[in-house]
Amino acid sequence: MSDVRPGRLKVYLGAAPGVGKTYRMLDEGRRRAARGADVVVGFAECHGRPHTEAMLGSLETVSRAPCSYRGGRFEEMDLGAVLDRRPQVAIVDEFAHSNVPGDGRNPKRWQDIEALLEAGVDVITALNIQHLESLNDVVEKITGVPQHETVPDEVVRRAWQIELVDMPPEGLRRRMAHGNIYAPEKIDAALANYFRPGNLTALRQLALLWVADRVDEALQEYRSQHGIGRIWETRERVVVALTGGPEGDTLVRRAARIADRSAGGDLLAVHVARSDGLAAGVSHASLARQRRLAEDLGGSYHSVVGDNVATALVEFARAENATQLVLGTSRRGRLARFLTGPGTGETVTELSGDIDVHRVTHERAGRGTLLPSRRRTLSTARLIAGPVAGLVLPVLLTIVLAQLRGSLNLTSEALLFLLAVVGVACIGGVVSAVIASVTASLLLNYWFIPPIGAFTLDDPNALVALGVFVVVAAIVAAVVDRSLRLSRRSARATAEAETMSSLAGSIVRGDATIPALLERTRETFGMESADLVDEPPDAAGTTAVPAGPGAFLVLRGRTLSASERRVLAAFAAHVGSAVERARLAEAAAEVEPVKAADQLRTALLRAVGHDLRTPLAAGWAAVTSLRSRDVAFTDEDRDELLATADESMAKLNRLVENLLDLSRLEAGALTLNLRPTSLEEVLPMALADLAEVRVGDVENIPAVLADPPLLERVIANLAGNAARHTPPGEQMLVTASVLAGRVELRIVDRGPGLPVDGRERLFEPFQRLGDTDNTTGLGLGLALARGLTEAMNGTLSPEDTPGGGLTMVVSLPMAGQTVGAEPTEQSVGGAW
Repeated sequence: MSDVRPGRLKVYLGAAPGVGKTYRMLDEGRRRAARGADVVVGFAECHGRPHTEAMLGSLETVSRAPCSYRGGRFEEMDLGAVLDRRPQVAIVDEFAHSNVPGDGRNPKRWQDIEALLEAGVDVITALNIQHLESLNDVVEKITGVPQHETVPDEVVRRAWQIELVDMPPEGLRRRMAHGNIYAPEKIDAALANYFRPGNLTALRQLALLWVADRVDEALQEYRSQHGIGRIWETRERVVVALTGGPEGDTLVRRAARIADRSAGGDLLAVHVARSDGLAAGVSHASLARQRRLAEDLGGSYHSVVGDNVATALVEFARAENATQLVLGTSRRGRLARFLTGPGTGETVTELSGDIDVHRVTHERAGRGTLLPSRRRTLSTARLIAGPVAGLVLPVLLTIVLAQLRGSLNLTSEALLFLLAVVGVACIGGVVSAVIASVTASLLLNYWFIPPIGAFTLDDPNALVALGVFVVVAAIVAAVVDRSLRLSRRSARATAEAETMSSLAGSIVRGDATIPALLERTRETFGMESADLVDEPPDAAGTTAVPAGPGAFLVLRGRTLSASERRVLAAFAAHVGSAVERARLAEAAAEVEPVKAADQLRTALLRAVGHDLRTPLAAGWAAVTSLRSRDVAFTDEDRDELLATADESMAKLNRLVENLLDLSRLEAGALTLNLRPTSLEEVLPMALADLAEVRVGDVENIPAVLADPPLLERVIANLAGNAARHTPPGEQMLVTASVLAGRVELRIVDRGPGLPVDGRERLFEPFQRLGDTDNTTGLGLGLALARGLTEAMNGTLSPEDTPGGGLTMVVSLPMAGQTVGAEPTEQSVGGAW
């Protein structure tokens, strides 16, 4: 088995059920089989959708394995049969499915698929975004529906190909209303719950962002494998370098403006921490504030460790495929720059290559760097033990060496005293080392330098020895003191950098949700528990820090030090931002449907106030006049009043029908009867009320797949709109043509036309272009025309008329063309 090439996995990823994953998966299987590949269907779930089942018909299918569990009978994929069959390609649906327990099966279908891949079988599968482990709880908060079947993200990321099956929410809801996803009895409940427009939009965004992140990973991997160091400007990526200084806010905002100039630009804020701890004097509070600012502006925050700040910055920018680097001008004065040479900005500019470098001025430029305050690096015990050891240790060493007199020479004795001084320096620092050096010099001079038993401080050699001891002791003590200070700072800075970088990275990627953040916090600080509460508890053994308005991060366990509390505050800021995002997402999901419904209701009330009253008043006046006994009407007058009443009622009936049809479209409850329909069948009735209209040759135009009454309504509304804008003496034109298996019907007027940026407003219900009070009509015609057209798997779009005017193009599939169960519908405007 080790000699078998592992199979390749392809995943069709969708935002929600019904977008067409299984249909696309089976379609690819048929295409591969047609090219000669050995393709079998290990498992496919068609959910009773006839068009999907038709795609399955021509493919070889491995029989499912029957199984029983808790008294029920089930069918699962027969993994053993598929392995015995050993095809080139296996189609296995429902990637996240949990297998029925028993008979030695894998718990999950994705584990079955991995077994097929190990056997050298290529696998095509399908998955919805809500089944990804990292997004499971996010989807549950959006939809309110828990998902118990998940797949680890890493398993999906290892796929050879991931193809997104995308569809706008409006198109998916129409597909649901047509009965192409669920049984009729489930449609209303699905549309009102899981398939709400807000839910589908949020799920679609999650899917797009996850796939975009996967594409970024693939690009970075390709560049790394091929040793590509130069920048590929696939999109604008702006890196801003932060030092924790007061200029950071200015730099972040300037970099954000640069990134915003390009659609899809990325903002990456980065802080370089020196690995030796020399950068530990920065303001962590300022860095935390600047991180929040960068994230509020849509960017991400990163922290890297490097001895050379300039090199680390450039390497980070190249690794992220950055196109621009933003730095602040040096805070050092001219004299400091003259004495110490070029700074980070100049070095970065030299190393940047094809990365553009922006040097941003700020109010702290040239004013120097604020020095950190001094802090004691030794404990109280060591501060006491050091001087004591400086006095006692040389004395003890003198006693020992006196017993060994004659066996060691003066050089060895001096080195042992020097070793004692170094030991004291390690214990107590500079002061203790000076005390030890003076004591050791005097004892060495008195007991071991001839004449023994007398001080010879007037001897130049004795003075040199004493001086050497003092200097060596001071140097060693200074080095030890500095190493202690830097080691502590370095360890703390490294731990903080690694922890916060990992945490920030997971937040940006969407991998860390609130429960995961709390667990990460608990593990990082070694606490018993970590919770998010509304009010801080007053109990022993708890540590509480604010995590946003009305929220506190509470840890139970040991007592945290001051430095740990500072890091905990940064964790709390992450948790607070996650809570705030969750609240905003929940509020947006709740508000959007209400807002849309309120706008629709308000527009309807404004429109009905005039448009329904006008024909009603005219009809009412005509009928009232006919019933009056005070006036004797001639037959001519009576016919005219009857005609007025009839026309008013007809207008009223059309307005009410439009409103009802629009409501049905919004609810997805419009019943369609699609059948082959010729244009000659519907055009006469649709254009019956129009005089100035010219119809092109439509006799040779093939029939379209449409609902005849609805198509007639579409044409009538479009033609009526065109007639209103056609100047007197000009004729409106209706013509048709065939293109790529579709019929395009054009309704052409010679009116003033419309600018491109105003065309989509044509399809807003209860509004006409330029209307502000809705006194010239409900404006339902075009909105209804687009909704009905798209319900029949068509499109409606405006074009310029050559020579002036506007052309409405209705595109419908020809009768006899295969309309898939999962067609790709593209909504180009309107609310339906």
